[in-house]
This record gives sequence, structure tokens and C-alpha cells, in this order.
Amino acid sequence: TMRQPLEEGRVTISRAAGTFTFPSQFMLVAAMNPTPDGKMPGESRCSPREIQGYLNRVSGPLLDRIDLHIEVPPVKFAEMTGGRPGEPSAAIRGRVIAARRRQHARFGGRFACNARLGGRELQACATPDEPSLELLRHAMQELQLSARAYDRILKVARTIADLAGAEAVTAEHVLEAVQCRSLDRQLWG
Repeated sequence: TMRQPLEEGRVTISRAAGTFTFPSQFMLVAAMNPTPDGKMPGESRCSPREIQGYLNRVSGPLLDRIDLHIEVPPVKFAEMTGGRPGEPSAAIRGRVIAARRRQHARFGGRFACNARLGGRELQACATPDEPSLELLRHAMQELQLSARAYDRILKVARTIADLAGAEAVTAEHVLEAVQCRSLDRQLWG
């Protein structure tokens, strides 16, 4: 039931009284434990087979429609107690605003962000160069990614390039985008 609103930005409900379509553009943020018992894989008492079964509970078609799958490791004590400070939120906010302005200018305001791009628009602004294409080919084969995952990787790579202020999507951007699909790597890698 999540596939249609995630992909099309609308939801259709059919009842005896008629069929109704409603707008449904949203940002899905979800979390799950790395293992059934909530521990990191090296600390878990679950077998590798149990962990794999747990991860496989996320349907492939739903996973394909999620742009980013990020593993968040535990925070180390030194980092919590002032070891090394992170980047200030104001600096990150500035980069995000600049990237959004680039996206708005690129498409004349027709799209709110790269995630909403269709195939034609994606090809116009994120056509991979030869090194990027080779990297994508390798990722597609090794991780057994779908065509939908390919598009998601390109959208994320375009966004990474926008955040970096780059005009073109490079292999570096594509590599970072592939790394943002950790569940694909865990399920198939």
C-alpha cells in the first residue's frame, strides 16, 4: 500500500461509492534495528540466518522506492563527551538551501527536489560519464539492483553533486550514492 504514494505522490481509494484520488507527497523516514534483538551484528546472539531473515522482512519493491538506507553505528563515548565537534547545523543548512536553489533554477520551479524527477528530467541533469557508468554497471551486477534502484542512485548522486556545488555528476557522487543503499548491500552483498 505504500508503493503508490511513494512513487506517484498520490493515493487512490476505491469503494462502492466511487474511486477517489488524493495527493500524497511525503517524505518517509523509517528506522529498524540491525538485528532481531536490537544489537549490532557482531554483538547479537542471533544466527546469521536469523539476521538475514529479519532484514528480508522489508519487501524488495518497498525498499526499491526508498532513496537512502543508512546504517547508523553507535556513538562512541569520546564523541559524546566532546571528542571532535561535528559540522555546525548552520553550515549544513546553507549548503542545503544552495542545493535547493540550484535544483529550482535547473527546472524552473517545476520540481521541488531531485527526488521528484521523472526519467527524462533525470537523464537531462544526471547522465553519468564513462567512469560513473562503469561504477553503476558494477554496482548493479554485484548488488543485483533493479532499474528503479538505478534511478534512485542517480537522483541521490545528483543531489550529492548539488550539495557539493558541482555542475556534473561524477563517479565520486555515484559512489557515495551507492554507499547510501546499505540494505541492498546487506541483503545481497
